[in-house]
Amino acid sequence: MPPSAEGPVTRPHLPLRPLWLCRACAAPWPCATARLTLIAEYAHDRIALSVYLCAVLHEAAADLYRLDPDEGPTPAALFARFLAWVPRPGARP
Repeated sequence: MPPSAEGPVTRPHLPLRPLWLCRACAAPWPCATARLTLIAEYAHDRIALSVYLCAVLHEAAADLYRLDPDEGPTPAALFARFLAWVPRPGARP
């Protein structure tokens, strides 16, 4: 994409389903940029972020297991990818 007058055009770091890769950087979603964006977006409601990510984890698990039922990600890998990185409410940054 050509740069705009305000600077380069960037794509949002959103998931490409059913692969669950980042549309912008092709890393497993949520990529580092998506994680930072989500933390900022839910800065005042970490519980809502966790609830949202639990729902997304459920959708991702269904998609990824449908794509590869024999070699799909383990529950531990899905937890680490979607939830383990979320700051806990009341925890110090």
